[in-house]
Amino acid sequence: MKIQVERHILADAVAWTARALPARPTVPVLAGMRLHAETDLTLSSFDYDVSAQATIPVMTEEEGSALVSGRLLAEISRSLPARPVQIASEGGKAVLSCGSATFTLLTMPEEEYPALPEMPQAAGSVGSDAFASAVSQSATAAGRDDTLPALTGVRIEIEGDTLTLISTDRYRLAVRELRWSPARPGLSAAVLVPARASWIICSGLSISSHALPGAPYVDSNERRRMPPLIPGNSWKPLPVS
Repeated sequence: MKIQVERHILADAVAWTARALPARPTVPVLAGMRLHAETDLTLSSFDYDVSAQATIPVMTEEEGSALVSGRLLAEISRSLPARPVQIASEGGKAVLSCGSATFTLLTMPEEEYPALPEMPQAAGSVGSDAFASAVSQSATAAGRDDTLPALTGVRIEIEGDTLTLISTDRYRLAVRELRWSPARPGLSAAVLVPARASWIICSGLSISSHALPGAPYVDSNERRRMPPLIPGNSWKPLPVS
């Protein structure tokens, strides 16, 4: 792999993807960020709970891929000067050059890295600032007791052009509605997303981007995440008087 990319584009994409890196990976390769270069560069991270992908434009001299330490790459990309960045991988290492700065990162075995889940088709779109605000207002009531996993999630209900986000810990109930643009009229669906995954997703959304709920799924300038789902039929909120 041999590519050139603008520093600010790389740093932004790495920071976004690194949000899904586990704090305590169960296996060493989950601490890695996968770089796959073809026409564009795709950065990926996965902790078996949340997967993240970012696709950015690059100048590709040689196609290829490499798995490097995600947090180390994030620290390096933040400190680079405002110059084009060259990344080349060969022989068990990746070399990152920017101006007078050169960094060598040892690569991890790609064959041990798990395959990311397939991204579903987007069901519609909503302003990311509005979606992030709705999550922050609704997820606060989600439970923290792991013995009741269904109450640790945010239920997202879709009815036509209305999204409803609901969470409860049996003592509090938070409900937030907002308008969105469904991909097809009359759409009706419901999913239960872990509250932690919802926070991770929305923490990196920018005001100028759009969230596209699917199953669930977020696309923000080619940035994608998929959290796991909790069985929705086990969610039973308490009535509120």
